Amino acid sequence: MSFEELKKKIFERKVKVGIIGFGYVGMPLGVEFAENGIKVTAFEKDESKIKSVNKGSSYVIDIKNDKLAPLVKKGNIKATGDFSELKKNDAVIICVPTPLRKSKDPDVSYIVSSCKVLSENLKKGMLVILESTTYPGTTSELVKPILEKSGLKAGKDFWLAFSPERVDPGNIKYGIRNTPKIVGGFEEKSSQLAAELYSIAAEKVVKVSSCEAAEMVKLLENTFRAVNIAMINEMALMCERLGLNIWEIIEAAKTKPFGFMPFYPGPGIGGHCIPLDPHYLGWKMKTLNFEPRFIELAGAVNSAMPEYVIMRLYKLLSENKKPLKGSKILVLGAAYKADISDERESPAIDIISLLAKHKANVYYHDPYIKEITVSGIKYKDAGFKNLSFYDCVVIITGHSCIDYSKLLKESKLIFDARNVLKNFRSDKIIRL
Repeated sequence: MSFEELKKKIFERKVKVGIIGFGYVGMPLGVEFAENGIKVTAFEKDESKIKSVNKGSSYVIDIKNDKLAPLVKKGNIKATGDFSELKKNDAVIICVPTPLRKSKDPDVSYIVSSCKVLSENLKKGMLVILESTTYPGTTSELVKPILEKSGLKAGKDFWLAFSPERVDPGNIKYGIRNTPKIVGGFEEKSSQLAAELYSIAAEKVVKVSSCEAAEMVKLLENTFRAVNIAMINEMALMCERLGLNIWEIIEAAKTKPFGFMPFYPGPGIGGHCIPLDPHYLGWKMKTLNFEPRFIELAGAVNSAMPEYVIMRLYKLLSENKKPLKGSKILVLGAAYKADISDERESPAIDIISLLAKHKANVYYHDPYIKEITVSGIKYKDAGFKNLSFYDCVVIITGHSCIDYSKLLKESKLIFDARNVLKNFRSDKIIRL
């Protein structure tokens, strides 16, 4: 298929799209395409996910069953584990995880395995887009050579681009449709085709000069957040030492109508982006003999926050003539952010682990997560009851469905690491 033929297919919405990895990034994207008449095939290795999609049952918080099911019934979305069906698609979008190794080096094994199977099924004229967050150069230096083992050449026989995912799980205001899509192609024709394709799903598409530029956009966005969160976390430590309320300081500072953007401290950072993405950039820069000092400093400050929470708890319990060892502690919230069921990189995991190491009796409650495993130990949700049983409740995630009035009434002591009790006044409440 030629460039013009694929462009025409996209324009007429006859293009068939395959998505490798139908999770929190792939499913919302696939649903948006399908709602606009595009035939979407989801490629997954997890048999339970394949069955779930084909039943119209969503496992992604941002996609409800009543949105997915009609698209499956209509035939606009189907899931399969047969990767040989990749060749039936005109465009393939890779949305697989990119975690970090324990050494903080990028783990691109999911990208590599996806590209290997795609290379075996690559056809002439296909458009391939990587969405997985990674270091600048991945698309050109890693993805391209694997795909070209097929005998086809990028920019000539097939088209190649990078478009960073910008999914914010649980965000009811911004989704695929109204979040501008960044696109960078291996060359101009690839960029044009990727932009045309995404214009079906997104209201605004922004083209940048290259795959590397598009990769860097994502890393700038999340490094910006990581550095600013680290700064405000350190400011919280300063305010505690000075006897000041960091939350009051932030509220006053954000009344300035220019030159200030509020960030908020917390017990640590979690999720699929901020704790990971800056390290991808940091790793890349070290290979070029460049020391990424802001990234490393921000990582050190943010990763130390769970230890700081433990220190504050130790001090708080001591003031109430209770040792941390043997105290009954309820960790309220295991998800990395409010109103979602995702515990990836959640500071709650580190805090539970540290409490257990200090011989505290640890419990947790999260209405979205019924069981978690921390350091090989399984914890079951303790429920939101018998709150007077605990020596202290530690708020790690501020889920909006929690009855905070009940929490305040029945609890003995509360350490609020998220300032969710900002409208309550009580000697029981100690804030980060």
